[in-house]
Amino acid sequence: MHQQHDHKERMSLLQDALWGVAVGDGFGERFFVDPGVVEQLVAERALPAAPWGVTDDTVMACGIAACLLSHGEIVEDELAQTYALNYSTDMYRGYGGTAHSILRNICLGQSWQEAASEPFSGTGSMGNGGAMRAAPLGAYFFDEPARVVSEARKSARVTHWHPEGQAGAIAIALAASWAVQARRATPQQDLFTYVLTHMPDCDLKVRIAKAQALSPNVDVRTATAALGNGSQIIALDTVPFTLWCAAKYMEDFEEAMWLTVSGLGDRDTTCAIVGGIVAARLGRDAIPSKWRASVEDLGDAFSWSSIMSPVTS
Repeated sequence: MHQQHDHKERMSLLQDALWGVAVGDGFGERFFVDPGVVEQLVAERALPAAPWGVTDDTVMACGIAACLLSHGEIVEDELAQTYALNYSTDMYRGYGGTAHSILRNICLGQSWQEAASEPFSGTGSMGNGGAMRAAPLGAYFFDEPARVVSEARKSARVTHWHPEGQAGAIAIALAASWAVQARRATPQQDLFTYVLTHMPDCDLKVRIAKAQALSPNVDVRTATAALGNGSQIIALDTVPFTLWCAAKYMEDFEEAMWLTVSGLGDRDTTCAIVGGIVAARLGRDAIPSKWRASVEDLGDAFSWSSIMSPVTS
């Protein structure tokens, strides 16, 4: 584990990103309505009614946060059990079909290695679930890009055996680490260049380069046509668009959320990802108090209260 004072600071940064994940998740989840209605609500900047219930995006991010709080690193066996415990506590949080199968099997005693590697004829999942929960991890290891890559890979492969699924987690964790660096000093590289520099070679890296080349001034429909919007529920279809949104509104949490949700698709997940990155850059106080107050009160569920308490020892 890092030195104690260092761990305290890192946990505070993690908490910022986790607040962004939870607010983005709850906000986006409320927009699964007719696209025409979404367009009208976005145009009016009409906030959905509270409370904003969170989904598996936040629950699984809490699993990562709890692991880092206890160990200062990802311990895969423990993380798998935490994911499974949180799933068994409340399995109606929007988990995808593959996640249901993997987590149910872990609950029944199967090793996470077997459970994660079995889907899709043994290739494992390349879904966006690894990415949706990765921003707090990137904030925690903000100054160690090689560590971000290795720890993000571990956090993902417990459920996402496919390298592209793991690459999604790596990309978002790197983006969040860049965001924390950017709040401390002017970064030497832009967001996309930093992510691409440290990512392993893979199909997702090519897609992210495409997002980098896309002008921030194009309309959101052009962006989603080129990059996807999470509708396929895979990292390849989700991560490039979320990085494009985060890069466009890195200095404005609210506008980042409105842009992201207007892209439709997997709205809770895209907003959770962008929320985590932008909150890592700006801090939790940049999230409007009304938005934070709208998120459901999790209390002690999923270790939320202990994760979000100041680290004192």
